Amino acid sequence: MINFRYHVVSIAAVFLALALGLIVGTAAFNGPAADGLAASVDQMGKENQSLRDEVKHLNEEAEQEEKFATEALPWMIGNRLNGKRVLIITTTDADKEYVDGVAEALRTVGGATITGQVSFQKRFVDPASKEELLDLVDNGTPSTVTGLPANSNGVETGAALLAAVLVDHNPEVAEPDRTKTLNAFLGSYLVGSLVKQPAEAILVLAGPPYNEKDAGKFNTGLKTIVEQFDKAGPIVVAAESTAGDGNLVGAVRGDSDLSKPVSTVDNAGTPQGRAAVLLALADQIESKTAGHYGVSGQNGLMPKAPAGTKNGS
Repeated sequence: MINFRYHVVSIAAVFLALALGLIVGTAAFNGPAADGLAASVDQMGKENQSLRDEVKHLNEEAEQEEKFATEALPWMIGNRLNGKRVLIITTTDADKEYVDGVAEALRTVGGATITGQVSFQKRFVDPASKEELLDLVDNGTPSTVTGLPANSNGVETGAALLAAVLVDHNPEVAEPDRTKTLNAFLGSYLVGSLVKQPAEAILVLAGPPYNEKDAGKFNTGLKTIVEQFDKAGPIVVAAESTAGDGNLVGAVRGDSDLSKPVSTVDNAGTPQGRAAVLLALADQIESKTAGHYGVSGQNGLMPKAPAGTKNGS
């Protein structure tokens, strides 16, 4: 007779069989699966190590390229900038380390004379400052400066006046007149030191673009400054990168008229970029040759050596 114990034993036997089947099946599956998983993990580890080695190699290669650019720059530039008078212009928030690096290379490697370093403040390119700028121009224009823009654009007129007194001008602007004009702008609109002699070339070291409300108007003002100084003399515009909408290097490159006479460098915070800046300045001073250099430069990382030159001389 089938009793309750039979049912219990039968049910237990079924569960035991299921358990044994599960154990055996799992063991049979886990063998190759575990081996396959272990092999995959091992392969991934090897690939990861290979990628780490590649990154390390690329970093070392980049360091060597930067070292080469630094060591080769004196040979590349030779005496092409020796004694040349260069005005450095910076924009708001330009990184001090990169600005100082370029200025140091220009002075110690290039042998150039930096006539002064001035920073255009945000207030200068603020449309709300138009009337104040025009008043400063009316009251601070030397008699030797004529032909300033006759319009209501304060940035354009103010920049044109500053270009006339800070860069070589015919007729020459007397030092007292230069000092008077510069003093009128220093503080609220400009930050920098007095410029005792005019420059023969201009180097603009740009910071990041403005990105707040109405940033487009402020960034357009910076391009207007470049336009006015371009009319005064050879000019190079440089930045650490072309990141951000409205960045100055990108704005110059994107302007079909301005990109023809103005040179740009988009990686001026690197040794290669500093080399490009100095070489581009030399090209501008010698022949007003313009080019666009750097990571995204259409003319390559840096200017080519002039035909017929040797050792940059």
